[in-house]
Amino acid sequence: MKIRDFTVPELDKFRTLCNFTPYERLYFELKARDKSNVEVSLEMNMSLPQVSKIAKRVKSKMIRVL
Repeated sequence: MKIRDFTVPELDKFRTLCNFTPYERLYFELKARDKSNVEVSLEMNMSLPQVSKIAKRVKSKMIRVL
């Protein structure tokens, strides 16, 4: 499941229903713009392992909404 592959209405649904934390929301928005995890980690000023943990939480929340 790649966030960038969802349509705008689907992305809006996730934004509304997933109850993302601020970091999760930022990760979600960056991935929706097709950023790599390395780019995300640089933009969020976090290590790759930290970004990977956020990614797992975001995907888990998204799966519950699907």
